[in-house]
Amino acid sequence: MEKALRVYAEMLRLVRRLPKDSRPYYAKYARENFVNYRDFDASDSKALDELFHRAYNHSLWVLNKYSVNESAAQKLKEICLMDENV
Repeated sequence: MEKALRVYAEMLRLVRRLPKDSRPYYAKYARENFVNYRDFDASDSKALDELFHRAYNHSLWVLNKYSVNESAAQKLKEICLMDENV
């Protein structure tokens, strides 16, 4: 659960880098996705890892769409793909 909250918080930080008129849409989109998966089985680590990987990849797609440098998502990458201890 803690890792999911860290991913969500980092995604909201990335939303702030988007153009002002698109921020509300992507903030709402991120929230809706996290709400939809809140009842997900936390004991299924493989499925959770897949969800975090998908969140990271989608974030990269959005950043590229708005020409935001991918390096902005480095912390999200660390949380989603490299941080296996949480």
